[in-house]
Amino acid sequence: MTLIVDGTTVIAPGYRLEVHPAQPRAVLRDAEGRVWTELSLLASLDVAGGRDESYDVTPAQVVSRSADAVELVVEAASAVWGRKAVHVRCTDGAVEVWATASGRGGLLGEVTLLGGRAVLRSGAAGTFRSAIGFASLFSPAPTEPVHVVRPASAASSLGVVGDAEPGRLHGIFSPPPLCWALGSRPAESATDVPDGPWWGLSIRAPVDELTMTAVRYDPLDGGFLLRLDYEGHTVAGAEVRTPSVVLRPAATPWQALADYRDDLVERGLAPSSPPRPRPDWWTEPLFCGWGAQCARAAGMDTSAADLARQDVYDELLGVLDAAGVRPGTIVIDDRWQAAYGTGSVDTVHWPDLRGWISRQHAAGRRVLLWWKAWDPAGLPADECVTDPAGRPVAVDVANPAYRARLARVVTELLGPDGLDADGFKVDFTQRAPSGESLRAAAGPWGIAALHALLATMTAAAKAAKPDALVVTHTPHPSFGDVTDMVRLNDVLERDVAGAPVPVVDQLRFRHAVTRAALPDHPIDTDQWPMPDRASWRAYVEAQASLGVPALYYVESIDNSGEALTADDLALVARTWAERRS
Repeated sequence: MTLIVDGTTVIAPGYRLEVHPAQPRAVLRDAEGRVWTELSLLASLDVAGGRDESYDVTPAQVVSRSADAVELVVEAASAVWGRKAVHVRCTDGAVEVWATASGRGGLLGEVTLLGGRAVLRSGAAGTFRSAIGFASLFSPAPTEPVHVVRPASAASSLGVVGDAEPGRLHGIFSPPPLCWALGSRPAESATDVPDGPWWGLSIRAPVDELTMTAVRYDPLDGGFLLRLDYEGHTVAGAEVRTPSVVLRPAATPWQALADYRDDLVERGLAPSSPPRPRPDWWTEPLFCGWGAQCARAAGMDTSAADLARQDVYDELLGVLDAAGVRPGTIVIDDRWQAAYGTGSVDTVHWPDLRGWISRQHAAGRRVLLWWKAWDPAGLPADECVTDPAGRPVAVDVANPAYRARLARVVTELLGPDGLDADGFKVDFTQRAPSGESLRAAAGPWGIAALHALLATMTAAAKAAKPDALVVTHTPHPSFGDVTDMVRLNDVLERDVAGAPVPVVDQLRFRHAVTRAALPDHPIDTDQWPMPDRASWRAYVEAQASLGVPALYYVESIDNSGEALTADDLALVARTWAERRS
C-alpha cells in the first residue's frame, strides 16, 4: 500500500481512495480507475429526544499508518453528542467506515452511515449522501416482487421485520447476510446476476451488537446512505461505536457473500463450522404437511391450520406409503399447538401425539414440530413485549423468565419424558417486535434478540436430545451456531413487471446465498406454495441438487387445484431413491 505525500489519497492493490482535502467526502475507484462512489464521511446517531446533526466538520486527518493499514478520521461537533467522528480504515483488500461518539449516552434511535445530517462550513445543510456510481444492487434477501439484482436507485432492507404486506415482504430470510453487492451492469431478468465487476457492501459487528431491527440501503436522486433502525431499545453509553461498513472488490455477488462470511469468521464474529457433528438422519428427505393441508382446505370450508390433525397426517402418510414415497422425517406444521406461545398440544387434533411420534420412530422416521417464533399467545403479559396499552405483541427474549419458560417447553417437547419429538422447524423469525413505543425488559433487541431466542431453543433442544435438529430461515453467518439446517422458505410469485418468476430460478438463487453464507450447513429445500403442477414437477427434479428434498404436496396443488397422479408421486420416489443412492 502507498500513501501519497499530501495525505489525501490511498492506493491499494484493488482500489484507490481519494479523500477531499476540505470536504467530508472520498472518491472510491477500482484498480482500473472507474469511480464506484464518492463516499460521504458523515454519520448521524440519533438518540431518544434528540436528532443528531454534525457541524464544524474538520478535514480528514491521517491518525495512524502502518505497512498494512491507514486510518483517517473526520471529526465534527454534534447537536447531541459532545464529540463525534467518522473513521476510515484502508487495508489492501477493503475500505472500512464506522462512527464513534461520546459525551451524552441515551437510547439509540436511527443511525445513518455513509451519510447523515450536517451543516457544512460552506453553508450547505440538510442530509448528505454518498454518490451512486454503480448500476445495480444485489440483495441477498428474497423479496416480492422478485428482483435479485435491482437498479441502484431501488431501496433494500435486510433484517428481522417483515410480512406479506406491501413493502414488507423481505423477511423470507430473517436475517439474511447483511451484505449487498454493488454491480456495474443492470440485470436482464428477475433472477439474472450480471457479470462483474462488483463491490461487496457489508455490515461487520458482533451478533450481540446487532440490536437494530433492520439495515436499509436508502437511495435518493443519485445518492444513498445506510440506515440502522435501533428504535430506542439500545442503551448507548458514554462511548459509542457503530458497526463497520466494509467495501471490498469482488468478482461476483457470491464472492462478496463468501468474503463477508470469511471476514466474520476470521474476526471471531461467526462460527467457522457447524458446532456439532451432523447425524445422518438430518439429510433424509422430509415430508411437511403444510402444502397438503392447504390443498385440502382449498376444497373445504375450513382453514389449513385446522387440518394439522393426527387423522389427516395418518391419511397423507398412507397415500405416500402406497406410492413408495418414504420420508425419513415428518414435519407437523401449523398448528398442532393449543396456543402458539405455550407449546401445549391441541389434544382434539392430536389425541395422542406422544404415541404418534413413538409409532413414527418405530417406522424409522423422525418428527419435527413447527414452531412460530415470537408469538405470545397464551403467555402472561409480563413475559411479553407490549404495546403502550399493555397488550402483548411478542415474547420478550430480554426477560429471563420467558427464556426459562422457553427452555422448559423445549425440554417437554423433545425430552424422553415428554413428547420425545426430534426437533423444530422454526418459522416467522421475521415477526420480531419493532417500534419505539413498545415496552420490553432491558436487553437485546432486533437481530441480536432473535439470536438470543434461537440460542435458548437450541441449547435446550441439545440438552434434551443431543441429535435434535433445529431448522430456521436465518442464513446469516453469525447464526451458524444457533441453527442446524437452513430452509429456503416460501416461494414468491412475480417480478416487477408482474410476470411469473420460475420456481426453480428463485430457489437456486436462495440456495446460492445460503451456500455462500453457511457453506457447511445442510439446506431444507422447502416446496410451498407452488403455482401449478408443472412448476412443482420441475422443482421436484431440481431439489436433490439444492439440498435435502422436501415434499409438501400429496393429493393436489393448492394454487391451481390440479390433482397429483400416481406418476407424480412416482417422480418423487425416483428422485429420492436416486439421492439416497
